[in-house]
Amino acid sequence: MTFWDLISRAAHESPDRVILADDHGRSLTPVQLRDAAERVAAGLPVEAGNAVSWQLPTSLEAVVLMAALTRLGAVQNPIIPALRDREVGVITSQVKPSLFVAPEAWGGFAFADMARSLGCSVVGLELEGDVGEGLRLPAGDPSSLPAPSATDSRWVYYSSGTTSDPKGVKHIDSSLIPAAAALIEYASFGEGDVYPIAWPVSHIGGVNMLTVALKTGMKLVLFDAWSPAATPERMATHRPTILGSAQPFFRAYLDAQRRHGREPLFPELRIITGGGAPTPRETVRELIDVFGVRGIVGSYGLTEFPIATAVRPDDPEELMMRSVGKTPPGVQARIVDGEIRLKGPQCFEGYLDPSLDEKAFDEDGWFRSGDLGEIDGDGNVFVTGRVKDVVIRNAENISALEIEDVLLRHPAIADVAVIGLPDARTGERVCAVIVPEGDAALDVATIGAHCREAGLARYKCPEQVELVAGLERNAMGKLLKQKIREEISKG
Repeated sequence: MTFWDLISRAAHESPDRVILADDHGRSLTPVQLRDAAERVAAGLPVEAGNAVSWQLPTSLEAVVLMAALTRLGAVQNPIIPALRDREVGVITSQVKPSLFVAPEAWGGFAFADMARSLGCSVVGLELEGDVGEGLRLPAGDPSSLPAPSATDSRWVYYSSGTTSDPKGVKHIDSSLIPAAAALIEYASFGEGDVYPIAWPVSHIGGVNMLTVALKTGMKLVLFDAWSPAATPERMATHRPTILGSAQPFFRAYLDAQRRHGREPLFPELRIITGGGAPTPRETVRELIDVFGVRGIVGSYGLTEFPIATAVRPDDPEELMMRSVGKTPPGVQARIVDGEIRLKGPQCFEGYLDPSLDEKAFDEDGWFRSGDLGEIDGDGNVFVTGRVKDVVIRNAENISALEIEDVLLRHPAIADVAVIGLPDARTGERVCAVIVPEGDAALDVATIGAHCREAGLARYKCPEQVELVAGLERNAMGKLLKQKIREEISKG
């Protein structure tokens, strides 16, 4: 089944059930999604096989565009809105899109101008101001479209990875659609559920959740902006049954409930989902106590292998605290030299740069996750650490090497190590441990300005700066980051 087949089947089987809504009062049934996608497909200068990059907030426009590009058989490249010139420049140089769809302006940033400066042909959308009832997308006559392709459409997602540049991850419909199985079969997402999301729908989780909605009839409510002080209350008006999905959101939900008082703010809530980064045990306990849920229904996956495991809502509390669940039917996991390795239908097709493929798979064809873990006798998977040198902030993987590369260009920095430190709000915060040149004065503001000037996304900029006389390295010159982290934590 192609992704367009999935949309068409949902339109036939559940034509009147709302599966998509937003914070502006708009909504779409599967029939409306199908018809809107065909109109938008007819209005785009795109043919089958063309590569199209898009960078949009979490909105109905983003989902309809996603569907329209599958209708056209394009190679689509969703980009999360937080990325800026440096990262987007790397992506577009590799993908070489024939078209880039982005807002003219959004959240104070000129996305379309950035894409133009990178040499892209751009369709700029006017997304600021009054939303209205319609979709702010190009449209044309669907009768001009060729018949839908019977073959899988192609997708290129970018993983933050562990190297200085992001890695293009190739998927097809047949590797994305099966990823929803764990959430449907184990986490029991289904008809009647309402899940408000404010995380980037251009993340691979966006197409995963759209697949769940098309298969089950659950409703996704899209929020194009996130405010810890206001969004949880706005979400509450939609009567959610599911909330997610990482530490910053959890803290905001808890704070909103305290503002609301004793009456439940989310009276129909049955599941809190977790993923992307470990949730501190004290936060899990607080969520259980405040919202009356049994725990966090966690899942585990990567851009290369989305939703490889999921926890069941009726699993024992202690297991939910520690495990990321079991693999669904068709997925296999094993531990080799402490590393989690995976096989299954949702495994990616390879990297856009084929030179990276050899290290990604072992000699038996298992995907090397880069994560350390264990599997117990019942098949429960436990993630115990990371082989990869990343900081997980707000559930996003941030390459330490990428930030170090930018910081070492500063004339007042002699040496640097970027590490992740525990943070109650974001899970981890980016800390730059710096050896300054001479007596240079370096602080968070100075370092942040340098990083932004270099084109680094704001969420990657260090939030803590520590000045030291030297950094520990091994005999081969590799930074001993665990020792550095321990020293900074003690201090």
